[in-house]
Amino acid sequence: MNKHELIIKDTHRGLWYQDGVLTKVLEAGRYQIPKPIQWGFLRRPKVEVILVDVRERDLTIKGQEILTADKVALRVSIVVQFRVTDPKAALHEVTSYEDRLYSDIQLAARRSLASMTLEDILTNRNRLNEDILRDVKQTAASYGVAIYRADVKDLIFPGNLQEIMNRVLAAERMSQAQLVDARTKAEVQRIDAQTRAEIQQMEAEAFAEAQRVKTEAEVLALREREQAANAYSTHPALMRLEELETMRELSRTANARIYIGFDKHQRVSENE
Repeated sequence: MNKHELIIKDTHRGLWYQDGVLTKVLEAGRYQIPKPIQWGFLRRPKVEVILVDVRERDLTIKGQEILTADKVALRVSIVVQFRVTDPKAALHEVTSYEDRLYSDIQLAARRSLASMTLEDILTNRNRLNEDILRDVKQTAASYGVAIYRADVKDLIFPGNLQEIMNRVLAAERMSQAQLVDARTKAEVQRIDAQTRAEIQQMEAEAFAEAQRVKTEAEVLALREREQAANAYSTHPALMRLEELETMRELSRTANARIYIGFDKHQRVSENE
């Protein structure tokens, strides 16, 4: 057999070299690779195929100690998601694309953190991710690597600073809880005051309505009395009938006493 078979999976690409010279990039598939032979002046070139993994992978940069702009030493771990998009550039432009990517990410993280204070990092951690991605993306593309994400995995502070931060975070949580409690009490007081105001308004409206009804009743009674007085004045006999009716009602009461026709200066003893 002057040939042997090579199968390249879809997860890889192959670089075809003839006597050390790259002649083509192989996609996934089945290939026949001829064996090198030499018969006198007839010579077949030596073929070598190097496989390059083109799947998306993670690269972790662990425990880098970096100084911030305000001279705080931090240890940071970063996870980068990448894949080889140009197998030729990945093998030809740099000695090892993974080592180069590692050092590029490391330097980008140092540059970014050196421009940030500790407060910047705590309040806007995404800025570090964005700085690294922006700084390295174009550089990595020059050696055939595409970077999809660069995330800070771990951010470790010095021991004494960690203790101080824990206290600050605890104080912040306590402050937030107190703020929520104060807001809740204020809301309860506001609702209570609003309820009392509504009740007072309802009571005032009810009192005003009662006064209005009472006034209308009094006006109506006065009108009725006025009408009765007018009727008695016009028809005196009606007054006499009213007197007789009153006397009849009083006569039904045993203890009632009726004085008729007495002189106003005459005194009568109750025992008589």
